[in-house]
Amino acid sequence: MKLLLLGKGGQVGWELQRSLAPLGELVALDFDSTDFHADFSRPEELADTVLKVRPDVIVNAAAHTAVDKAESEPEFARKLNATSPGVVAEAAQQIGALMVHYSTDYVFDGSGTTPWKEGDATGPLSVYGSTKLEGEQLVARHCARHLIFRTSWVYAARGGNFAKTMLRLAKERDKLTVIDDQFGAPTGAELLADVTAHAIRATLQDPSRVGLYHAIAGGETTWYGYARFVLEMAQQAGVELKAGPDAVEPVPTSAFPTPAKRPHNSRLDTSKLQTTFGLRLPPWQEGVARMLREIL
Repeated sequence: MKLLLLGKGGQVGWELQRSLAPLGELVALDFDSTDFHADFSRPEELADTVLKVRPDVIVNAAAHTAVDKAESEPEFARKLNATSPGVVAEAAQQIGALMVHYSTDYVFDGSGTTPWKEGDATGPLSVYGSTKLEGEQLVARHCARHLIFRTSWVYAARGGNFAKTMLRLAKERDKLTVIDDQFGAPTGAELLADVTAHAIRATLQDPSRVGLYHAIAGGETTWYGYARFVLEMAQQAGVELKAGPDAVEPVPTSAFPTPAKRPHNSRLDTSKLQTTFGLRLPPWQEGVARMLREIL
């Protein structure tokens, strides 16, 4: 089996290089690859790459993820998040490949307190959310054999993340203020990558498993709760902090105005994924604790 990974340099893409390798021959590309074109800002070249590689499975981890920046460059965000995935999906359909694509909780309006299900009405609040919604719709429309995973609050040990920012600020400041009215589940890139590999194998064995799924870690918290957990773990590990967990002050979203509006409710119902693929999605604390043990 041959697999084509697009966006290998991102947080999820980096972990996918590990999780997909045992499934078959892996061709992993990024926007600056020279052997094949995989720059999502040049969608006209993507179909040619797919047709030349002729993979059995395409996994697209490329995206415009700078949520606030997308507000000032909507056409560029649309090209990366919608137009290019649509082009890849058309090429995938042409060669009969299974296409895997990632979307986001930002396709919803963030209202209520109930976890969102796959069939719930969407209502993105931002350019990022609307372009990601268009992207998943184009993938589903153009490629019959698809797996689309909506996820949220993604982090990895590699690169920057919320936990690293909190640790740095807690060493510099006596007090931290963190948002406490946005609810979600921090989800590790490695968990997403492992779920993806498992789902690909299962779907190739049983094609009826194609479709849209929510994929996040178990449980829920707020950014405030997330920050306190990180600092508690750091203290237990002997890290010297000026601001410990009790020095974290909860504030509303309005305390930190941003160009893009954030959803308050990023809870996603993962029962469909867990039932279909026979998976257990561990509590968010397990993944964050493991990541912290890597970086502390």
